[in-house]
Formats: sequence, C-alpha cells, structure tokens
Amino acid sequence: MNLYELVVNDTEKVALDDLFFSQENKTALLQTIKEHKYLEELKKYNLKVDNKILLHGHSGCGKTTTAKAIATALNKNIVIINLSTLINAKIGETSKNVKTIFDKAIREKAVLFLDEFDQIGKSRESDDKDVAEMRRLVNTIIQLIDYFPTDSLLICATNFYNSIDTALLRRFQIKLKFEMPDQHQLNVYYDKLLADFPEHLQDILRKYDISYAEAKDYIHTTMKRQIIAELELKEQRINETII
Repeated sequence: MNLYELVVNDTEKVALDDLFFSQENKTALLQTIKEHKYLEELKKYNLKVDNKILLHGHSGCGKTTTAKAIATALNKNIVIINLSTLINAKIGETSKNVKTIFDKAIREKAVLFLDEFDQIGKSRESDDKDVAEMRRLVNTIIQLIDYFPTDSLLICATNFYNSIDTALLRRFQIKLKFEMPDQHQLNVYYDKLLADFPEHLQDILRKYDISYAEAKDYIHTTMKRQIIAELELKEQRINETII
C-alpha cells in the first residue's frame, strides 16, 4: 500500500465553539491559536510560539475534533495519520515512513495530527522485545519534533499517556487532558445534538457515563430509527388510502 493512502487530508471545518471540554483546555488552545496568528510579530522579539501539543485521555472525548478545530481556526490544512496503520515489522521502515509524513506537513505548513501516538512513542525503558529498535525509533521521533518548524503545528493524541517516553513528553509545550463528561456536560451536548431534529422526536432517554462520541452515536442511531419508523408509517397510510 502506498504510504499516502494512509494519510487523511481532512477538509471538515470545526469551530472552537463546537468543542466540549474544560475551560482550562479552551484557554490554553485560544492562547496557542493567537500566538500562531501573530507569529511574525512575535518573531521580531525572538519569541517562539508553542507548536507541539499532546492531547491525552479517554477515547471519544474530542481529541480529533480539537485538532480539526485548531486547523480551522488557523485556516491550515490538517494531515491526519493513525500511527497504528504506519507500524512496520521493520522499525527502520517505520522511521522512514514517519519522516515522510513529517516532511509532507512541513511542506504544506499544515497541522500534523498523529493519532495513537503511543504506537511509536513507547518508553525506551519498556519490556518490548524489540527495545533496541524501539529506542532508535523514539530517537528519530525526538529529532523530528525538535526540528519541526514553528509555521506548522504538531498535535499528537494518545489514550495511554503513561506509556509515552518521558523524553518525548518533554518536547510538548502543551499537554491537555480529556476527561469523561459528567451528567451536566452530557446534557449540554445532548441539547445541542437534539436541536437539529424535529421537536416531537427529541424526547428520548438519555444515557450517561459515556463519552461524547458514544453519545453522538447513540442519538444518531435513535433518530434514524425514529425517522424511518415515521416514514414507514406514512407509506403504510398512503397505501391503505389507495386500497
């Protein structure tokens, strides 16, 4: 398979106001976005912008959506790669593939979003059977991150923060944790999702102790079932009238 077949150039536009996460996370992201908007002005004072962000925490709580929102706010392309698809039996080949992806993002001055970062950023102290090869891969990634230019943005995501090599963790100026939403946060999210549908369909049982992604899937599945049921009933009545 061609390496670029694994890369997603996502064109979905996501507004910052559409994000559901802590105020602390939103404040940090707004600061980063402002820094990149005024990149050239800050350079005059030898001030470097933060351009390496690590998103970590529960799956389905908005890490990918956050990366898309940052790209939208900065009017940049976003290059998305799931690192689990990039791993090769030969660690040296994986290093080459990772470098190719970095080069693509740098050429395009894009937002590079690496999902499942723990797949290639595992601690060099781990008991991995190929620990020597893994160390070389981590060293390659450290070099790529160190020389990543400020006019591009690197965002990595992981559900396994504690498995990431500490030297890699130090490279990220911003680390944002994504928590599972509480009942109030889910209610706000449910209200937003349901507002897109007819009012008579909105009164459905709400599930809690789930992620935003699970809540969205649940609402969409329920709505499809209800809408199809209405359409079938309408067709049945029409057919009965004809008969």
